[in-house]
Amino acid sequence: MRDALGSVQSLLVLGGTSEIGVATARTLVNGRARRVVLACRDPRAAGPAVEDLRRAGAGQVDTLRFDALERENHERFVDDAFARFGEIDLVLLAFGVLTGDPVDVIETNFVAAVAVLEPLARRMVRQGHGTIVVLSSVAGERVRRANYVYGASKAGLDGFAQGLADSLAGTGVRVMVVRPGFVRTKMTASMKAPPLSATPEQVAHAIARGLSHGSETVWVPAAMRPLMWVVRHLPRAVFRRLPF
Repeated sequence: MRDALGSVQSLLVLGGTSEIGVATARTLVNGRARRVVLACRDPRAAGPAVEDLRRAGAGQVDTLRFDALERENHERFVDDAFARFGEIDLVLLAFGVLTGDPVDVIETNFVAAVAVLEPLARRMVRQGHGTIVVLSSVAGERVRRANYVYGASKAGLDGFAQGLADSLAGTGVRVMVVRPGFVRTKMTASMKAPPLSATPEQVAHAIARGLSHGSETVWVPAAMRPLMWVVRHLPRAVFRRLPF
């Protein structure tokens, strides 16, 4: 349960070694979260993140093995997480890939996310409260030719998350969709950062603000919202001429 000041007490990070996931966990620990579970493919790789969060003041940091592509294990993973750690106030879905085989990108960013969010949502409804934070992207707002596979995967995830949020209305469980623009991480290190790019820490602070305000959608940076509104409504003939 959240504490008397409304702060999250426990969180589960899917994609527990991602820079945005760890930065968000650190920010929430600074905001009085005390128990963190980092779920990732190789829990040994989460060692530095575990130490980081302990230094930040987390009272308990655990790891769980989670492979997004092992969809047949997702329901068991969710049962195990709740059985081992009890109530979970917040789930952050932070896994994903930017490039690769097109089917693998869709499988990871969309299909696997749906496969784990469904049992997670059911479990949180049973406990009667909780927040699911889904890391989407502005790339899903209007799919560009330069990264149409990634954009399509995020468009699907974004739409699913919005529908899930509507389906959960009145259950005590809510969903917050986060739409960052370009984020400077190891995954994008080889790419030239465009204007309005952000750091994982900026995304984390935006997530924390969104949680405190009860937001349904968070844009990072906030200026992305009006910018993407314009992009979304550009005529297709004009959109095709843009240099990306």
